[in-house]
Amino acid sequence: MAEHSKEKLVYGVFQNISEGYDSANRRISLGLQDSWKKMLIDRIAKDIPRGENVLDVCCGTGDVTWKIASRRHDLKVTGLDFSPAMLDVARRRRSRRNIRFTQGNAMKLPYPDNSFGAACISFGLRNTADYGRVLSEMRRVVKPGGYIYCLDSFVPDSRFVQPFYRLYFRCIMPLIGGGRKHRREYMWLYKSTEIFLHRRDLELLFAETGLHDISHRSRMCGACVLVAGQK
Repeated sequence: MAEHSKEKLVYGVFQNISEGYDSANRRISLGLQDSWKKMLIDRIAKDIPRGENVLDVCCGTGDVTWKIASRRHDLKVTGLDFSPAMLDVARRRRSRRNIRFTQGNAMKLPYPDNSFGAACISFGLRNTADYGRVLSEMRRVVKPGGYIYCLDSFVPDSRFVQPFYRLYFRCIMPLIGGGRKHRREYMWLYKSTEIFLHRRDLELLFAETGLHDISHRSRMCGACVLVAGQK
């Protein structure tokens, strides 16, 4: 898919599903999404020095942004997304002094080099038009020694699990998530996972971007994975 057409498609998807996005994710993940996101929050809480700036790329409705800021009151957390509708939902969350939201493109981050102690992206990289460019931009704006985290959905490695995974996400998930009104949008979210990198390929892309000390943690037989690396 051409870069511009994918951006246009994804923009439309998230503009349309913003209001019910959080509740749909809880249904789709069978209530497990909070534990998956906790993997990311725990790493950030452990790794990042006091008083640092943290960037949440493709922040959507600001759920992870808010969780980081609530867990570590000393951090200044910026959430960035390109969908005004998603950011409208984010800004209606209970406010915190250490949070701000910005509209922008993950492939051209509107920040100077070495601005943040860490940058994360959760369930968003697979929806971007150029994975490598997004990671390169995240690396650019993170200080030397800072961390980059990617939490996302993957097709499980197990051949035994894959048929059940595909049955659920192709046939059941779009209806649970979007109902009749937004079934097409949630079918795209399934397709975006199908065409996404394998976990090992994402780790290789981290290395090609110039990151080191790369590690991962997985849940649900590899259906959800956190990959982390250091600049």
